[in-house]
Amino acid sequence: MSTDKNLANIKSIWPKDAPNLNNVSKYIEKYKNELIVIKYGGNVLIDRNIFNNFINDINILNKLGLSIVVVHGGGPRIERELKKQKIKTEFINGLRVTNKDVIQIVEKVLIEFNNDIVNSLNNVGSKAISLNSKNNNIIKVIPDKPELGFVGLPNTVNIEIIQDIINNNQIPVVAPLGLDENNQTFNINGDTAASAIAKKLKSRRLLLMTNVEGVYDDRKNLISEIKPFDIENLVKLKIVKGGMIPKIKNCIDAVENGVRGVVILDGRKPHSILDEIFSDKGSGTLIRQ
Repeated sequence: MSTDKNLANIKSIWPKDAPNLNNVSKYIEKYKNELIVIKYGGNVLIDRNIFNNFINDINILNKLGLSIVVVHGGGPRIERELKKQKIKTEFINGLRVTNKDVIQIVEKVLIEFNNDIVNSLNNVGSKAISLNSKNNNIIKVIPDKPELGFVGLPNTVNIEIIQDIINNNQIPVVAPLGLDENNQTFNINGDTAASAIAKKLKSRRLLLMTNVEGVYDDRKNLISEIKPFDIENLVKLKIVKGGMIPKIKNCIDAVENGVRGVVILDGRKPHSILDEIFSDKGSGTLIRQ
């Protein structure tokens, strides 16, 4: 389908507060033969209005013919389920200690959320395919630190499955789960899973949707673009700290290993994905060489 036809079809569902639709063609050209990996995570996972906005934006990207891979997190949903089951867990350096009982709940919650995203995309007219530890697993893991239990690091990623799905104009939706050599399920940090997939695919962009605007400088101003070296200095100076540090490490790792640019953007802001892809000003903080 031509770009003009795509744009005509999209007019009725294009949000009023998104970038001007008439300027979209040049950005479609920019990303025409490229891959975009989008990680949907943080506290934005809970709010249903934000979720529906996200689904509509992904549907628009698909209808415009862009090749996208969705990777999701699930921390807040997992937390909610563990509280319901009265199971307490601890964190080491931002990673949840995951024993036998916890991994069963983590897997269940992540697969349910994975199916929720897939079904929601299918309901608005896109075709999405679920990829998780029980269905089309694409990530083989090695265990992270022993004290973390069933937390894994991606060892290999089967991108052939992803590419087959994309070639059919479908959307792969990946849960941050993997299997070890004994087919034991492991939890993977969502940013780490998204970064591993983006690196393997050599994607043009990796978008990390979270519940902050992006990276701030020492005056609390949003930084629109930064190089890996400069962001490492912000970490050393403790301007970037806490839960943002593992996210930044994944960003740097990605841009130093084949990803053209990583963007940390605010998933709470309506249509932040469309602002990032279809405007020069972008959205959030772009990290690239």
